[in-house]
Amino acid sequence: MERHPYDTFIDAFVLTKIPADLLACVLWLAGALLTIYIPYLNESFLRVLFGVPLVLFIPGYALIAALFPSARDIDGIERVALSFGLSIAIVPLTGLALNYTPWGIRLDPIVICLSLLTIGLCVIAQYRRTQIPADERFFVPFQEIRQSVTSEFFKKTGTSRTDRILSIILLIAIIAAVMTTVYVIVVPKEGEKFTEFFILGEKQKAADYPTQLVTGTNSSLYIGIGNHEYRMINYTVETYVLNMSFDQNTNTTSLEAMDLLDRFTVSVPHNQTIINPYFFIPPSTKYNRVDFLLFNETVPGNRITGMDRINRSYRDLHLWVSVRSPK
Repeated sequence: MERHPYDTFIDAFVLTKIPADLLACVLWLAGALLTIYIPYLNESFLRVLFGVPLVLFIPGYALIAALFPSARDIDGIERVALSFGLSIAIVPLTGLALNYTPWGIRLDPIVICLSLLTIGLCVIAQYRRTQIPADERFFVPFQEIRQSVTSEFFKKTGTSRTDRILSIILLIAIIAAVMTTVYVIVVPKEGEKFTEFFILGEKQKAADYPTQLVTGTNSSLYIGIGNHEYRMINYTVETYVLNMSFDQNTNTTSLEAMDLLDRFTVSVPHNQTIINPYFFIPPSTKYNRVDFLLFNETVPGNRITGMDRINRSYRDLHLWVSVRSPK
């Protein structure tokens, strides 16, 4: 006689104990969330230790558990291999889907999606396992694995002293290899140092820049700074309006006027990108260019002006504009 779905639901989530493997997935997810959002923890090696399996293994394992609730479906080796493969497929597809949403590919949306996906798949796996007889359900024999490892490496009878020593050396080598891998991931080799400096239009896209300006009227865009210098840097941003003229005879441009619009500082931690809205008002119709200068920690004195100041900047950007008076 076929069971009613309500009875299966009650059996799965009220009467039946949560399997150890699914509980481990949820607890690992909780640990990853803590290391991502709790101060001090999110700057320690624990963030990488919990985050890498969350990206490379946990989602795929939860999906395999939901698709194959029976122990007869696939064996343990296949489950592990498919868990890695599907996780590597799921996470990029999640990012691709988020790219077409208003939230974009950012930390919080990705963490929320992976968390909901993992929990949802674990719930489905628990429900599907309850639908089949208890002796056919898949489970990870943690107790047998522990006993087997203990018996292999620490048993005192049935093996020679040399075999026990070799087994302990093998265990130490495995632990050392794992710790070395974690260290390489947590403390990567310092690469090229550089800073990203960019401007975006009103919709935070590399388009629709304000080029038709009106004196006395606010124009807006976004200024972005990405720090990859391996240290916290206090950047200084200066914005100028310029009047540039072009000499057709010599095929060169010359600076006729350059006036400061604004100066502000931005503190950016290593490996982070800050994008802030920026508003400016063109003071006169004589200008035809807006320049954005970025200085890292050395800002030249006010006596350095014109093209010399632009050349002294760490990064510089500009917009060619047309300025008119209000009607």
